[in-house]
Amino acid sequence: MSRSKRTAVVAAAAVLIPVAAAVPAQAAPGDAGTAVTEPVVLVAEGGTARVGVRLTVEGGGTLPAPLAVPWSTAAGTATAGADFRAARGTLRFPTGTRSGTVQYVPVRTTADRAAETAETITVTAGTATAQVVINAHGLPYLDESLPVARRVTDLLARMTLEEKAGQMAQAERNQAAPNPALITDAKLGSILNGGSSMPAVNTPEAWADMIDGFQRRALATRLQIPLIYGVDSVHGRGNLYGATIFPHNLGLGATRDPALVSRTAHLTAKETRATGIPWNFAPCLCVARDDRWGRTYESFGETPELVTTYASSVDGFQGTRPGQLRDADRVLATAKHFAGDGDTEYGTGEGAYTLDQGDTVANRADFHRINVAPFEPAVRRHRVGSVMPSFSTVTYTDGPAAGQRIDMHAHTELITGELKGRLGFDGIVVSDWQGIQDNDDVTGLSADDVRMGVNAGIDMFMQPSNSPLFIRLLLAEVAAGTVPVARLDDAVRRILTKKMQLGLFAAPFADRRHAADIGSAAHRRVARRAVAQSQVLLRNDGGVLPLKRTAKVYVAGRSANDIGNQSGGWTWTWQGISGPIQPGTTILEGIREVAPQAQVTYSADASAPADGSEVGVVVVGETPYAEGFGDVGAPPYADAGVPREPKSMALQPGDQAVVDKVCGAMRCIVVVVAGRPQVVGDAAGIEGLVAAWLPGTEGAGVADTLFGRRPFTGQLPVTWPRTPEQQPINAGDAVYDPAYPFGWGLRTDSARDRLTAATRAALVGGDRHVRAAVADATAVLAARNWTRAGAVRRPAVVVAGLNDALAHLAKAKRGGAGYAAELVSVLRDVAQSSGPDSPALLADADVALLAGDAVRAGALLARAS
Repeated sequence: MSRSKRTAVVAAAAVLIPVAAAVPAQAAPGDAGTAVTEPVVLVAEGGTARVGVRLTVEGGGTLPAPLAVPWSTAAGTATAGADFRAARGTLRFPTGTRSGTVQYVPVRTTADRAAETAETITVTAGTATAQVVINAHGLPYLDESLPVARRVTDLLARMTLEEKAGQMAQAERNQAAPNPALITDAKLGSILNGGSSMPAVNTPEAWADMIDGFQRRALATRLQIPLIYGVDSVHGRGNLYGATIFPHNLGLGATRDPALVSRTAHLTAKETRATGIPWNFAPCLCVARDDRWGRTYESFGETPELVTTYASSVDGFQGTRPGQLRDADRVLATAKHFAGDGDTEYGTGEGAYTLDQGDTVANRADFHRINVAPFEPAVRRHRVGSVMPSFSTVTYTDGPAAGQRIDMHAHTELITGELKGRLGFDGIVVSDWQGIQDNDDVTGLSADDVRMGVNAGIDMFMQPSNSPLFIRLLLAEVAAGTVPVARLDDAVRRILTKKMQLGLFAAPFADRRHAADIGSAAHRRVARRAVAQSQVLLRNDGGVLPLKRTAKVYVAGRSANDIGNQSGGWTWTWQGISGPIQPGTTILEGIREVAPQAQVTYSADASAPADGSEVGVVVVGETPYAEGFGDVGAPPYADAGVPREPKSMALQPGDQAVVDKVCGAMRCIVVVVAGRPQVVGDAAGIEGLVAAWLPGTEGAGVADTLFGRRPFTGQLPVTWPRTPEQQPINAGDAVYDPAYPFGWGLRTDSARDRLTAATRAALVGGDRHVRAAVADATAVLAARNWTRAGAVRRPAVVVAGLNDALAHLAKAKRGGAGYAAELVSVLRDVAQSSGPDSPALLADADVALLAGDAVRAGALLARAS
């Protein structure tokens, strides 16, 4: 989602269906009252509903005098005598009854065996009312044994235009919470919460209870179409306290491990679904072409080849087998933002933003090669269930409409023609946060916005504070003939299909079986591994890393002991917060855990004496931010009127001062915790430089690599510039002279051991071409070619032998791809050993490998060596 957070909380005043407000009289201690426990009670036809009535004694304690509560039933849409037995009576709470005691009103329904939609009965108990709903039954769309397509067709034929329009509307929880009747009255199809929106008690149980309460309101409608609730779990269940927070996507892109990334997506799905949420607005398949963009960390990297690799994260969210969407550990995934949001031109951003929601200017071929490409496998191979358009605009420089700046939320050619047409996408296209409101020049939501968005092919509309207005405008457009009914039918068919595939009709309420797994040790172990694999070692002069576990270490920097900084935006709140916002392990705590025998001195500002310290570890970087305000050059985000620091591609002056002080006094490693590269000024003592990205709650993963518990294996997912002025800079540029190229990453494991293990594994199941490659690699493994530490001693021999092996693997029909990647990793070690002297060759080699051309990668690395 995007603007889901332009304001931290959606004002309840924006709700357009009025609510009568009553000011309660001042209660005195001992005063008693009653309320129903649930405003909506569901019952099967022929069953007896039990409407709970809870006693409340002001101040707690017990009832000082007896209380009689008269109750009665009345017809809603149900018919007394035919559908239920009308009744009345009195509930009696005797003196001494404890506050919180619940008694029940029985409501008996009758069965006539006829298939029916839902019917309602009103129950009044004292001054409180509840609605009993006799569940719909016997209708084909409710029959789980029938094919989904047939069930959807049956349901669609029963729906009114108003019910169809309601299914296409998505409101924010702050719109529904103070006025839950909105869900029933507007027949809403969906609810979401913004990045800073959460229940007052932020626990898994409270989330599930809240969403179940919303769901009951949806099930009070005649067709009982369940809600689908959505959230931005972009690197874990971010605004749930105690959730596992994984590295942001840019760090995951550095792992070059799609299987691991899919595993993190699966665990995110598991923790999300356990809170009652079946729909996740992730993954972001944007290609970050200018790292000044405030969403760079939401991207897996700067090349379409790398981002396309991680389209497989959809499988982690949704599963790979038919029917897995119904499982309690899966969610509907959303590929976003279609298309071009990472490729906008600097200075074209909306309002004061410099890049976010800006304009992507490109010829058609480049636009599709860079920005559309990652969505193709997400749709065709991984069957992603929903796609979200971008807030950006597109200006083609060639072909039809050349020179016209078209909003993606109104881009019929790309949404209907490309996504739904050529790519064959059959899921839900969901708008971004009020995304259609940019479709014209009118402030707010207009009829033009609605007409353009619906006709462009959007199916569900995220209108957080004005969903009733959206519904009214949509119905008016249909009545005017400017929006075809067929377009509504297509949209609603897609929405209902996903709801049925998720199993929401059969099981609409939260499945809480995995709630105990939220933030579990097992989940955090996976996150810690992902952190370790995401660390990119940019510089390692004199082999300063890994550190000895008995070293005397001086730890400094404001991000060394700050989970908020290391988690970044979309954690707890939309823009994120510094400080101890989530349970987890800071990098400092991880250092103490991984190296308990080390002598650690910690000083955030480096003011503590460093006497006796052997090496410094300075952890600096960015404080949290998210889209828009995270753009370099955009106005700073303000907390309670206090602006946060402006964003930059270079270290903040205070951070640089700490680096200069510590690294001027001793051997030093600088660890950069940031959502994009940060230019670090020269300091004499910097011998190690690590890109830690935004690792999330498991800072011990950073320490694992610093002290050699795990080796450094990560590779740059974006180019690391020499100066901030080099932005934008990307692999493949005609002029390419960065500090460290795309794909760069020094390793601290043994190249020989790595090659030995891969060669042994390749012997199992490989064809004759693999066996020929194994023979070449075995010759290379001769001891004379390697140092005792496992580094390459005779580069020319190793490079030639491994390229011969790659030539054989190119002909292999099975068992070759993984082996080829390991061979290329050794060739990369050789090429990097003399420094980043051939940046274009190194970057092009990694792009070639990602594109599946290991032979070209090997040849390029041979030239770089």
